[in-house]
Amino acid sequence: MKKTKSTTIEVQGTVITVVTRDKGDYISLTDMVRHFEGGGALIEQWLKNKDTVLFLGVWEQLNNPDFNSLEFEGIRNEAGRNSFFLSAKAWIDRTRAQGLSASAGRYGGTYAHQDIAFEFGSWLSPEFKLYLIKEFRRLKEDENRRLSLAWNLNRTLTKLNYRIHTDAIKAHLIPPEITPAQVAIAYATEADLLNVALLGQTAKQWRDANPKLDGNMRDQATIEQLLVLANLEGMNAEFIHMDLPQSERLKRLNRIAIRQMQTLTTHAVARQLDPPKEGKQ
Repeated sequence: MKKTKSTTIEVQGTVITVVTRDKGDYISLTDMVRHFEGGGALIEQWLKNKDTVLFLGVWEQLNNPDFNSLEFEGIRNEAGRNSFFLSAKAWIDRTRAQGLSASAGRYGGTYAHQDIAFEFGSWLSPEFKLYLIKEFRRLKEDENRRLSLAWNLNRTLTKLNYRIHTDAIKAHLIPPEITPAQVAIAYATEADLLNVALLGQTAKQWRDANPKLDGNMRDQATIEQLLVLANLEGMNAEFIHMDLPQSERLKRLNRIAIRQMQTLTTHAVARQLDPPKEGKQ
C-alpha cells in the first residue's frame, strides 16, 4: 500500500504513528502495545483469537475485493486450536489482506486500518481505546481545519487574480460596442485557455466526462492546481497586455503550468516522506 502522509498522536503518554494511505488511515499497532506489558507478543496473541480472525475476515470481505476468501476459510477453521498461530505477515500473504500491513524500515512495524486498530484497542483496554479514539478524532479535525483554510485561501487568491485577468481581457481583447453575449463568450474563451493550459480540457469537456460530480472542474481541483491557476491568471493578464496571440499564450502558460506543478508535487512528496519534527514548521 502506498504511504502518503505520516503523523503522530499521544495516547496516555504513548506516541502512536498514524499513516494515511490509499485505503485510509492506518494506526501503528506496534506503537500501541508499547503502553502495555508484553510488547509485540500482544499482537500475535490477539491474532490467535478466533473472534479476531472472524472480525478481520468480515472487514476484508466488506472492503477488499481481492481478498482470498477460500484461504480465509482455512484459517478460520484452524483458529481456536492450541497449536494455532497467525502473524500479521502470514495473514497478509495468505489472504491478500489490506486491513493490516507489516513492514520494516523507518515507518516499519504492524499497522492496521483505523477500524481494526480500534478493535485491537478494545482488546488491549477499553479505557485505552476511548482515549485513542478521542486523540484520533482530534487529529482528523485539525487536519480538516487546516485543509479547509488552505483550500479557501487559494480559492480566494484565484478569485482575486481572476479580477485582474478579466480586466485585462476587457481592456485588450474585447472590441468596443459588442453585446453582453459577446463579452460572455470572450471571457469563457480565456477561462478555458487556462483550463486547457493547466487541466488539459475545457470546462464543457470536463462536465461531459464527469456528469455525476458536483460543481465545476475548478471546484474539484487540488490545492496545488488552484495555486498554479491563480498564478496563470496573473501571467495571462500580463501576456494580454503584451499583445501576445492566444496560441502563443496557451503554449507559454502550459509550459509554466507543467513546471510549477512539477515543483509543487516534488516538494509535497518530499514533505510526506520526511515530515517536519513535531513543534517545527
